[in-house]
Amino acid sequence: MPGEILDNQGRGTAGWHWPSVHPEARKFAGVTAVGALAAALFGWSLLAWPLGILTYCICAFFRDPLRVTPKGDRLIVAPADGLITLIQKVSPPRELVMDDGSGTPGLPEALVTRVSIFMSVFDVHINRAPIAGTVTRVVYIPGKFMNADLDKASEENERQHILIDRGNGLLIGFTQIAGLVARRIVPFVKPGDIIGAGQRVGLIRFGSRVDVYLPEGTEPKVLLGQRTVAGETILAEIGEAAYIEGVSQ
Repeated sequence: MPGEILDNQGRGTAGWHWPSVHPEARKFAGVTAVGALAAALFGWSLLAWPLGILTYCICAFFRDPLRVTPKGDRLIVAPADGLITLIQKVSPPRELVMDDGSGTPGLPEALVTRVSIFMSVFDVHINRAPIAGTVTRVVYIPGKFMNADLDKASEENERQHILIDRGNGLLIGFTQIAGLVARRIVPFVKPGDIIGAGQRVGLIRFGSRVDVYLPEGTEPKVLLGQRTVAGETILAEIGEAAYIEGVSQ
Protein backbone atom coordinates (compact mmCIF):
# COMPACT_ATOMS: atom_id res chain seq x y z
CA MET A 1 0.00 0.00 0.00
CA PRO A 2 1.35 3.48 -0.82
CA GLY A 3 2.56 5.27 2.30
CA GLU A 4 2.70 2.11 4.41
CA ILE A 5 5.61 1.91 6.85
CA LEU A 6 7.71 -1.27 6.62
CA ASP A 7 10.83 -2.12 8.62
CA ASN A 8 13.55 -4.73 9.10
CA GLN A 9 11.66 -6.30 11.99
CA GLY A 10 8.76 -7.54 9.90
CA ARG A 11 6.32 -4.66 10.33
CA GLY A 12 4.01 -4.07 7.38
CA THR A 13 2.81 -6.29 4.54
CA ALA A 14 4.46 -6.98 1.21
CA GLY A 15 3.53 -8.92 -1.88
CA TRP A 16 3.97 -8.86 -5.63
CA HIS A 17 1.39 -7.07 -7.76
CA TRP A 18 1.18 -5.69 -11.27
CA PRO A 19 2.84 -2.25 -11.43
CA SER A 20 0.62 0.67 -12.34
CA VAL A 21 1.14 2.57 -15.58
CA HIS A 22 1.84 6.30 -15.44
CA PRO A 23 -0.84 8.51 -17.10
CA GLU A 24 1.81 9.84 -19.50
CA ALA A 25 1.45 6.52 -21.37
CA ARG A 26 -2.19 7.11 -22.28
CA LYS A 27 -1.59 9.33 -25.32
CA PHE A 28 0.88 6.85 -26.83
CA ALA A 29 -0.69 3.54 -25.85
CA GLY A 30 -4.16 4.83 -26.72
CA VAL A 31 -3.21 5.51 -30.33
CA THR A 32 -1.53 2.14 -30.86
CA ALA A 33 -4.31 0.26 -29.03
CA VAL A 34 -7.00 1.85 -31.22
CA GLY A 35 -4.90 1.07 -34.29
CA ALA A 36 -4.51 -2.54 -33.21
CA LEU A 37 -8.23 -2.89 -32.55
CA ALA A 38 -9.17 -1.34 -35.89
CA ALA A 39 -6.70 -3.57 -37.73
CA ALA A 40 -8.11 -6.64 -35.97
CA LEU A 41 -11.69 -5.68 -36.88
CA PHE A 42 -10.70 -5.40 -40.53
CA GLY A 43 -8.84 -8.69 -40.40
CA TRP A 44 -5.40 -7.15 -40.89
CA SER A 45 -3.60 -9.48 -38.51
CA LEU A 46 -0.17 -8.62 -39.90
CA LEU A 47 -0.75 -5.06 -38.66
CA ALA A 48 -2.85 -5.83 -35.57
CA TRP A 49 -0.24 -8.04 -33.88
CA PRO A 50 2.69 -5.57 -34.15
CA LEU A 51 0.48 -2.72 -32.94
CA GLY A 52 -0.74 -4.84 -30.04
CA ILE A 53 2.83 -5.72 -29.06
CA LEU A 54 3.82 -2.05 -29.36
CA THR A 55 0.96 -1.10 -27.03
CA TYR A 56 2.22 -3.58 -24.45
CA CYS A 57 5.80 -2.26 -24.79
CA ILE A 58 4.65 1.33 -24.27
CA CYS A 59 2.73 0.39 -21.13
CA ALA A 60 5.77 -1.53 -19.87
CA PHE A 61 8.02 1.46 -20.49
CA PHE A 62 5.76 3.76 -18.48
CA ARG A 63 5.30 1.29 -15.61
CA ASP A 64 5.38 2.91 -12.18
CA PRO A 65 6.04 0.28 -9.50
CA LEU A 66 5.80 0.96 -5.79
CA ARG A 67 9.11 1.39 -3.99
CA VAL A 68 10.05 1.18 -0.30
CA THR A 69 12.39 4.11 0.47
CA PRO A 70 14.75 3.72 3.44
CA LYS A 71 14.46 6.58 5.92
CA GLY A 72 17.45 8.39 7.40
CA ASP A 73 18.59 12.00 7.58
CA ARG A 74 21.99 11.12 6.12
CA LEU A 75 20.83 8.82 3.33
CA ILE A 76 20.88 9.78 -0.35
CA VAL A 77 18.86 7.32 -2.44
CA ALA A 78 19.20 6.64 -6.15
CA PRO A 79 16.92 8.84 -8.27
CA ALA A 80 16.79 6.38 -11.17
CA ASP A 81 16.74 2.71 -12.11
CA GLY A 82 19.73 1.77 -14.21
CA LEU A 83 23.44 1.12 -14.47
CA ILE A 84 26.19 3.13 -12.76
CA THR A 85 28.31 4.04 -15.79
CA LEU A 86 30.37 6.99 -14.51
CA ILE A 87 31.75 8.10 -11.14
CA GLN A 88 33.89 11.22 -11.52
CA LYS A 89 35.17 14.32 -9.76
CA VAL A 90 33.68 17.30 -11.62
CA SER A 91 32.60 20.89 -11.19
CA PRO A 92 28.82 21.16 -10.70
CA PRO A 93 26.76 22.57 -13.61
CA ARG A 94 26.86 26.36 -13.59
CA GLU A 95 23.03 26.44 -13.58
CA LEU A 96 23.13 24.82 -10.13
CA VAL A 97 25.94 27.07 -8.88
CA MET A 98 25.27 30.58 -10.17
CA ASP A 99 23.00 33.17 -8.59
CA ASP A 100 19.68 32.75 -10.38
CA GLY A 101 18.13 35.88 -8.91
CA SER A 102 15.71 33.99 -6.69
CA GLY A 103 17.64 34.65 -3.50
CA THR A 104 18.18 30.94 -2.87
CA PRO A 105 21.75 29.61 -2.69
CA GLY A 106 23.27 27.30 -5.29
CA LEU A 107 25.82 24.52 -4.98
CA PRO A 108 29.40 25.41 -3.98
CA GLU A 109 31.86 25.74 -6.86
CA ALA A 110 34.25 23.13 -5.40
CA LEU A 111 34.75 19.80 -7.13
CA VAL A 112 32.16 17.17 -6.22
CA THR A 113 31.60 13.51 -7.00
CA ARG A 114 29.16 12.96 -9.86
CA VAL A 115 27.40 9.60 -10.07
CA SER A 116 25.81 8.85 -13.45
CA ILE A 117 22.98 6.34 -13.81
CA PHE A 118 22.21 5.19 -17.36
CA MET A 119 18.65 4.06 -18.07
CA SER A 120 18.03 1.77 -21.03
CA VAL A 121 14.61 1.52 -22.68
CA PHE A 122 13.97 -1.55 -20.49
CA ASP A 123 14.36 0.33 -17.20
CA VAL A 124 11.64 2.13 -15.23
CA HIS A 125 11.88 5.77 -16.26
CA ILE A 126 10.11 7.43 -13.34
CA ASN A 127 12.74 9.46 -11.47
CA ARG A 128 12.61 10.02 -7.72
CA ALA A 129 14.00 12.53 -5.24
CA PRO A 130 17.33 11.48 -3.69
CA ILE A 131 16.56 13.36 -0.44
CA ALA A 132 13.68 15.11 1.27
CA GLY A 133 13.53 18.90 1.19
CA THR A 134 12.37 21.91 -0.77
CA VAL A 135 12.82 22.17 -4.52
CA THR A 136 14.63 25.46 -5.09
CA ARG A 137 15.52 25.20 -8.78
CA VAL A 138 14.20 23.43 -11.88
CA VAL A 139 16.24 24.52 -14.91
CA TYR A 140 15.47 23.13 -18.36
CA ILE A 141 18.14 23.40 -21.08
CA PRO A 142 17.49 22.39 -24.71
CA GLY A 143 20.30 20.53 -26.44
CA LYS A 144 21.37 17.55 -28.54
CA PHE A 145 20.31 13.92 -28.32
CA MET A 146 23.62 12.05 -28.23
CA ASN A 147 24.11 8.71 -26.52
CA ALA A 148 23.38 9.49 -22.85
CA ASP A 149 26.14 7.09 -21.81
CA LEU A 150 28.81 9.51 -23.08
CA ASP A 151 30.53 11.84 -20.62
CA LYS A 152 29.89 14.93 -22.78
CA ALA A 153 26.14 14.25 -22.77
CA SER A 154 25.97 16.04 -19.40
CA GLU A 155 26.98 19.28 -21.13
CA GLU A 156 25.55 18.95 -24.65
CA ASN A 157 22.32 16.96 -24.44
CA GLU A 158 18.85 18.23 -23.59
CA ARG A 159 18.70 18.21 -19.81
CA GLN A 160 16.96 19.45 -16.70
CA HIS A 161 18.67 20.40 -13.46
CA ILE A 162 16.88 20.06 -10.12
CA LEU A 163 18.19 21.43 -6.83
CA ILE A 164 16.81 20.31 -3.47
CA ASP A 165 17.49 22.14 -0.18
CA ARG A 166 17.23 19.73 2.72
CA GLY A 167 17.85 22.49 5.23
CA ASN A 168 20.86 23.05 7.51
CA GLY A 169 22.82 24.23 4.48
CA LEU A 170 22.71 20.89 2.67
CA LEU A 171 21.92 21.06 -1.06
CA ILE A 172 21.68 18.11 -3.45
CA GLY A 173 21.57 18.68 -7.19
CA PHE A 174 20.79 16.18 -9.90
CA THR A 175 20.29 16.33 -13.66
CA GLN A 176 17.92 14.46 -15.95
CA ILE A 177 19.57 14.00 -19.36
CA ALA A 178 17.80 12.99 -22.57
CA GLY A 179 19.50 10.37 -24.77
CA LEU A 180 19.47 9.05 -28.32
CA VAL A 181 15.84 7.99 -28.26
CA ALA A 182 14.53 10.20 -25.46
CA ARG A 183 12.87 13.33 -26.79
CA ARG A 184 11.21 14.88 -23.78
CA ILE A 185 11.85 15.39 -20.09
CA VAL A 186 8.61 15.62 -18.11
CA PRO A 187 8.84 17.35 -14.68
CA PHE A 188 6.45 16.58 -11.84
CA VAL A 189 7.78 19.27 -9.49
CA LYS A 190 8.43 23.02 -9.50
CA PRO A 191 10.40 25.45 -7.32
CA GLY A 192 8.83 25.79 -3.88
CA ASP A 193 7.50 22.22 -3.73
CA ILE A 194 8.27 20.30 -0.53
CA ILE A 195 9.02 16.68 -1.33
CA GLY A 196 9.98 13.51 0.47
CA ALA A 197 12.90 11.21 -0.26
CA GLY A 198 11.89 8.76 -2.98
CA GLN A 199 8.98 10.90 -4.16
CA ARG A 200 8.40 10.94 -7.92
CA VAL A 201 9.88 14.07 -9.50
CA GLY A 202 9.70 13.41 -13.25
CA LEU A 203 10.36 11.06 -16.12
CA ILE A 204 12.40 10.95 -19.31
CA ARG A 205 10.90 9.29 -22.34
CA PHE A 206 12.66 6.36 -23.99
CA GLY A 207 16.25 5.95 -22.75
CA SER A 208 18.30 8.48 -20.82
CA ARG A 209 20.55 9.24 -17.83
CA VAL A 210 20.49 10.91 -14.42
CA ASP A 211 23.53 12.56 -12.81
CA VAL A 212 23.67 13.10 -9.04
CA TYR A 213 26.11 15.56 -7.45
CA LEU A 214 27.15 14.40 -4.00
CA PRO A 215 28.08 17.03 -1.39
CA GLU A 216 31.72 17.58 -0.44
CA GLY A 217 33.07 14.91 1.90
CA THR A 218 30.60 12.30 0.66
CA GLU A 219 31.51 9.36 -1.56
CA PRO A 220 29.13 6.85 -3.19
CA LYS A 221 28.21 3.55 -1.63
CA VAL A 222 27.56 2.13 -5.10
CA LEU A 223 30.18 0.80 -7.51
CA LEU A 224 30.84 1.31 -11.19
CA GLY A 225 28.82 -1.31 -13.08
CA GLN A 226 26.28 -1.77 -10.28
CA ARG A 227 22.56 -1.49 -10.93
CA THR A 228 20.37 0.83 -8.88
CA VAL A 229 16.67 0.90 -8.02
CA ALA A 230 15.12 4.37 -7.85
CA GLY A 231 13.94 5.31 -4.39
CA GLU A 232 15.45 2.22 -2.79
CA THR A 233 19.19 1.86 -3.48
CA ILE A 234 21.29 3.86 -1.01
CA LEU A 235 23.54 5.91 -3.27
CA ALA A 236 25.55 7.56 -0.49
CA GLU A 237 25.52 8.53 3.16
CA ILE A 238 26.23 12.19 3.90
CA GLY A 239 29.68 12.65 5.44
CA GLU A 240 30.79 9.09 4.63
CA ALA A 241 33.77 8.83 2.26
CA ALA A 242 35.00 5.26 2.67
CA TYR A 243 36.77 3.47 -0.17
CA ILE A 244 34.72 0.51 -1.42
CA GLU A 245 35.72 -2.23 -3.87
CA GLY A 246 33.61 -4.81 -5.63
CA VAL A 247 34.07 -7.84 -7.87
CA SER A 248 32.36 -8.36 -11.22
CA GLN A 249 31.10 -11.94 -11.26
